[in-house]
Amino acid sequence: MPSFQYFSEADYPLPQQPNQAAGLGLRPELYNNFDTHFPNVGWVEVHPENYFGGGFHRHQLCQVRQSYPLSFHAVGLSLGSDQPVNTNHLQQLKELIQIYEPFLVSDHVSWSATGNAHLNDLLPLPYTQQTLKRLCNNVSQVQDYLGRRILVENPSSYLSFTHDEMPEYEFINQIAEKTGCGLLLDVNNIFVQASNHNTSAEDYIQHINPHSVAEIHLAGHTERTFPEGTLLVDTHNQPVRPEVWQLYTLAIQRFGKIPTLIEWDADFPTHAVLAEQVDKAQQVINHTLTLHQHAA
Repeated sequence: MPSFQYFSEADYPLPQQPNQAAGLGLRPELYNNFDTHFPNVGWVEVHPENYFGGGFHRHQLCQVRQSYPLSFHAVGLSLGSDQPVNTNHLQQLKELIQIYEPFLVSDHVSWSATGNAHLNDLLPLPYTQQTLKRLCNNVSQVQDYLGRRILVENPSSYLSFTHDEMPEYEFINQIAEKTGCGLLLDVNNIFVQASNHNTSAEDYIQHINPHSVAEIHLAGHTERTFPEGTLLVDTHNQPVRPEVWQLYTLAIQRFGKIPTLIEWDADFPTHAVLAEQVDKAQQVINHTLTLHQHAA
């Protein structure tokens, strides 16, 4: 394995914690001169599966890691599958964790694999006790194998199950309570599904256990109109909507200074637009906490 994949604290100290709460997802389109284009980014998040193969992409990650704390946001563990997590996938993930020392590791409350079939999507789950038990078993398996706590992210959803036994916020609260994992709260996902299912996004935020939240995601979504009505789709290719910024302010009021990621995965804008989104997240954090301190 090439030596550039490893770091030595004897050579230089790696940044371990964000110097600012607002971060940005690293994509290949942003590799060149990342520091120059995004001077105010406090940390960087990647999908670790994109770096299992080594080579050029892992080298680029090495360059970024020298300047930024890193978060791993996995998409392939399939925690909601009715089967244990694939140990080969876990082995490759653990190798990357040992090399790059991320301060957070996360995946999704969803499933994407069954047997030997792997699907290119994060599919929804019924919120039942049976599903909860299976998912908690898989979260515990991952945490035991990695020797660390992980976070699980609430999904965006476009359908609900008639045999749900509890609301989603109760489901993810129970995952954290039963396994000791943390929550990655995607505020855009909460807004998207509240609109799609005619529920209250604010009520969702108020029911989340604040002690479990360790990361927040923000992204843009797309409205699609059908004869039956409008559907919001979590596309990650638009600026964060004003309504989502408002919901994010409520989240910061409730959860405090939580590392917050701007996700943008397609139809990339200029670097200036991305930097503006990161700066706005940091401004919301600073302003909200300042108001809270004055009120106290």
